[in-house]
Amino acid sequence: MSETLPLGVDLCLQDNYFNPGNSPVDGETWHYWLETWLGYLSDYLPLAAGYELSLRLTDDREIQTYNCQYRHKDQPTDVLAFAALEVDLPVDEGILETEPLYLGDIIISVETAQQQALTQNHSLARELAWLTAHACLHLLGWDHPDETSLLEMLSLQETLLKTVEMPIHS
Repeated sequence: MSETLPLGVDLCLQDNYFNPGNSPVDGETWHYWLETWLGYLSDYLPLAAGYELSLRLTDDREIQTYNCQYRHKDQPTDVLAFAALEVDLPVDEGILETEPLYLGDIIISVETAQQQALTQNHSLARELAWLTAHACLHLLGWDHPDETSLLEMLSLQETLLKTVEMPIHS
């Protein structure tokens, strides 16, 4: 993995949960986290002029709808990631030199994140960072079909949180 590199990251933040100004994480912080993490993971990214992704903060009811529709699990979950890079479409290298590459969508249930933060004895901001880092790795192709893969991915998530100086208990 590379040192953190400055990247152009366009973030579409859809906050369907918090009242304006009431979120524990502001748009600037989300952008900083994602730009830092994608810079750190740049060896795993196709070279492009920039990168785009969307992040939606929602509740258990809405994420359950998505989880049922796309994963056939009729229950809420903490985070879903829909990777655009999994689609096997030809990419014009010339376009990537001038246009950002769309990485995909991340959806987080803040309700579940709040419960998990309480259980883990850390802040909601840390839980949101943890879930976003996890989903970001999924957007770039990581998966955890077995215990070994899961442990590697969890270790990398911890590393990503350290790159943005997110303490274990905050």
